Amino acid sequence: MASLTLWMFACPHCLVLKTAMPKKARPAGDGKEQGPAPKQVKVEAACGPSSPLNFDSPSGLFESFISPIKTETFFKEFWEQKPLLIQRDDPALATYYQSLFRLSDLKSLCSWGIYYGRDVNVCRCVHGKKKVLNKDGRVHFLQLRQDFDQKRATIQFHQPQRFKDELWRIQEKLECYFGSLVGSNVYITPAGAQGLPPHYDDVEVFILQLEGEKHWRLYQPTVPLAREYSVEAEDRIGRPTHEFTLKPGDLLYFPRGTIHQADTPEGLAHSTHVTISTYQSSSWGDFLLDTISGLVFDTAKADVALRAGIPRQLLLAESIAVATRLSGFLRMLADRLEGTKELPSADMKKDFAMNRLPPYYMGDRAKLVAPGGQLPGLDSTVRLQFRDHVVLTVGPYQDPSDETRGEMVYVYHSLRNRRDTHMMGNETESYGLRFPLSYMDALKQIWNSSAISVKDLKLTTDEEKQNLGFFYPGGGGGLEFKMNIQGHNTLAFVIGLPLTSRTS
Repeated sequence: MASLTLWMFACPHCLVLKTAMPKKARPAGDGKEQGPAPKQVKVEAACGPSSPLNFDSPSGLFESFISPIKTETFFKEFWEQKPLLIQRDDPALATYYQSLFRLSDLKSLCSWGIYYGRDVNVCRCVHGKKKVLNKDGRVHFLQLRQDFDQKRATIQFHQPQRFKDELWRIQEKLECYFGSLVGSNVYITPAGAQGLPPHYDDVEVFILQLEGEKHWRLYQPTVPLAREYSVEAEDRIGRPTHEFTLKPGDLLYFPRGTIHQADTPEGLAHSTHVTISTYQSSSWGDFLLDTISGLVFDTAKADVALRAGIPRQLLLAESIAVATRLSGFLRMLADRLEGTKELPSADMKKDFAMNRLPPYYMGDRAKLVAPGGQLPGLDSTVRLQFRDHVVLTVGPYQDPSDETRGEMVYVYHSLRNRRDTHMMGNETESYGLRFPLSYMDALKQIWNSSAISVKDLKLTTDEEKQNLGFFYPGGGGGLEFKMNIQGHNTLAFVIGLPLTSRTS
């Protein structure tokens, strides 16, 4: 059996807790949308344990999340390469993990309205296959508990960050850190049972053991860094490369494509763990697919060879006949790419901004995005307040008045995103603004500076400079900035054309 990197450490005193632990996903369920969206519900205890994680910054959060492993070590030796098991003998950390989600939380969640398929799957692994035991419609706790106790079924709860504030807090910071969507699922399995057959996923996986113990077996990938989810038959996967048991407070990481299965040992209490996953469809291949269309469009404007028609009946012939011609075009695109200043993104940046979590904020959300205070002048200093929740990209724009097509700067943000639909495959809206390309340098100044004077923005007129920090009342959503005017903190929004689009 291959060696598994294992870190074990103890926390002898509560006083040293922080020393010991410094700090699109697949649509949930079976694809059937059942029932209305659930209401937001708090299931936290009135006074939960203090967090051992560092929420001061995204990098601080991740460093404490994988402690005692250093971030540089993790990405150099483990990320996309091999599993990492961190076993922690830390009662305080175990208590914190248990607070993230418990079996007992299901009762209050059921009372608020959750549905089979969309919110919950009930399943068992039978002879190497997944058997789904879902009922129809709304989930009732007594029936759920009966299937759990009598049928020894696993309860899979989709995207608990929609309900659990601390998971929202963790995943929002991880989305900022990775620049990729971060989803989660909770698995609750009774003693002597297994919910899922051996399989691999198309996401990077972090397992947090919350309650009880879980026995894990990992196997050599048949498809390293897999792009798709797949179940693997027992006779194909061979012997486990790693085998171990997770206890509360432990963390396990493994790359996408790692074949795995897990069961709750006999004679013990039930097991609860949360799987936090990221980097679905975030490979170089995905990025190339996203940018190539814009690159071809821009190159075709300058090169007549790309605007020439394809040979007659080409679509009826074997495509191999034009492979040489296409390779020439690809070399042309590669040459143009070398001198490209702004790489267009067709969908990835926009999709990330549209579908990610909003900033973690426990007060009135309206105050988070509400403008207020004095409008900035030329001598005002401005800085971007929610930089981690903003993406800047260049994209095509078609003028509806004369149908001419050009390019504009698009600024998308996630301040108004809905937490209750995160990672659920729902129809979402994008929020942001668009600007003429002439505004790009000024926007980059704000983006790259901790603070900058309005009069120093690279725009032609003083009016343009002041307008870049003004609130546009009819804008329908905007990019929020933090102002510092004469020693007073105020809020304002960027002015620009309203940008609101809908996608499914």
